[in-house]
Amino acid sequence: MSISRQNLSVVIVTLKSENIIHECIKSINQSIPIIVVENSNNQRFKEDLESQYKNLECILSKSNIGMGAGNNIGIKLAKTDYVYILNPDATLEPNALDEIFLASKKIPEFSILTPINVDLNFPNYKKSSKEKYSPFQVEHVDGFSMLLNKKKFEDNIYFDENFFLYLENNDLCLRVNKAGGSIFVVPTAKINHGGAKAVDSKHKDEVELSRNWHWIWSKFYFNKKHFGFLKATIECLPTYISSILKFLFYLLVNNNFKKKIYFNRASGFYNALLGKSSWYRPKIDN
Repeated sequence: MSISRQNLSVVIVTLKSENIIHECIKSINQSIPIIVVENSNNQRFKEDLESQYKNLECILSKSNIGMGAGNNIGIKLAKTDYVYILNPDATLEPNALDEIFLASKKIPEFSILTPINVDLNFPNYKKSSKEKYSPFQVEHVDGFSMLLNKKKFEDNIYFDENFFLYLENNDLCLRVNKAGGSIFVVPTAKINHGGAKAVDSKHKDEVELSRNWHWIWSKFYFNKKHFGFLKATIECLPTYISSILKFLFYLLVNNNFKKKIYFNRASGFYNALLGKSSWYRPKIDN
């Protein structure tokens, strides 16, 4: 079965994304159902979106549960065979979906596929020796754009919800590869990615602190899950040591924000090392 407007839904996970999401939504054909999962209890945001876009349903998760868990809610609510995961700071080029529909006829048994990022300096996939073909197969793709073939996930296990932020897409792609699935990029379909602009810029400091905590936590957890505790420790210990030294330096020079960044990096590693959950959350309630 190939993809069409009749068997595709789009899932977008948001948090404080009021200023960016509309361009994303407008780049999607209005006949395709959209499920927005807002990681808060923002009733006004839900009402505003649903009043503006008739093909959209907004689900409030009530709290900040993370990208993977939010995506899982949308995927399981979708009534279609294919679900396209998009970040709110991504926009599709006008013919992107049509090109995807055409490409899917060549590879009906794919597990994941995606358009290609317009900015070739920041490819949204791990390089492949098959890039001259269209579509071409890759090892993994970035999480801001992932179109999933739901029948290839018969156990209904999509994103690992232990990841709050970062590497949940790498984990999914690695599991797909281990299960004998396939991941493709469609180079004739183009997508633009704003890059770390999904949350309103007024929260940039809190978001930056959160990113530093979760990057190292997720890196440790990912390596531990797939390659073992020793590999995870070897991969992440240099970052921990460097973070401690930089924390002490910025403590001495009285740079409070930099001090917090490196404290968070060290804390993320320490919590992952002890097997604690990815509990850290940015303080962006207002």
